[in-house]
Amino acid sequence: MISVQRSDDRFRGGDEAAGIESLHAFSFGSFYDPDNLRFGAILACNEERLAPGAGFDEHPHSHTEIVTWVVEGELTHRDSTGHATVVRAGDLQHLSAASGVRHVERNDGDFPLTFIQMWLAPLGPGGEPSYTIVRSLADSTPYALPAADAMLHVRRLGAGEQAAVPDAARVYVNVVAGSVRLGDEELEAGDSVRITGEEGLDLVAAEPTEVLLWELGG
Repeated sequence: MISVQRSDDRFRGGDEAAGIESLHAFSFGSFYDPDNLRFGAILACNEERLAPGAGFDEHPHSHTEIVTWVVEGELTHRDSTGHATVVRAGDLQHLSAASGVRHVERNDGDFPLTFIQMWLAPLGPGGEPSYTIVRSLADSTPYALPAADAMLHVRRLGAGEQAAVPDAARVYVNVVAGSVRLGDEELEAGDSVRITGEEGLDLVAAEPTEVLLWELGG
C-alpha cells in the first residue's frame, strides 16, 4: 500500500509573530487526528522554518528518539547533558531523550533556517540520554537507529537519476527538495509517502532532488 500526503495537507503550526513556521505531517500539539498518530515508529515529521533570532526555548522530552536534518541555515542546539552544537545543512543530529532531557533550538544566524525534525518511538522506555551528530552524512552511509528498529537513508539525485526504495515492512519517504516520481505519483518538496508491504519500488528524479527515506521494522 502506498499513501501520499501532500505538503499542502500538512497541519500549519508555529508562531508567526515569533518567526516560527511549522508544518506537521502527524498529529502534533493542539492538532489531534486519531487516524494520524504515527506510522510504525515515526511519531512526528515536522518541517520547521525559523527566522533569524527565532527559536524554541528550553523544553523537555522523554522516551523519544529525535532526529534532525538541517536543510538550510544553521541550527544552534543546547541540552541539559552539556552539549552545545551548531548543526549545518547536510548534518544529521540525533538526540535520544531516554528517561528525560531538556534542550534549546534556535536560529542564531543571520539567515533563515529550515530543518526537518523526526520523532521516533523507542522499543523500550528509560535509559540515559545521548547525543550524536554526523557531519555531512553521505548517501552511501545510512544512519542506523536500533533503539527504534529504524534506519535513515539520504538520497541526493540529479535529473533523471533513480534510487531504489528499501524493501522493508514499512518505508516513510519525505521529499526535502526538488521533485521525484514514485510509481505513478509525482512528488514535490514537502510531500511524504507511507509505504507498507511493497517491494521493487524506485525513485526517479525530475530535477536535482533530496529525499529522506526511513526503513522501518514491523
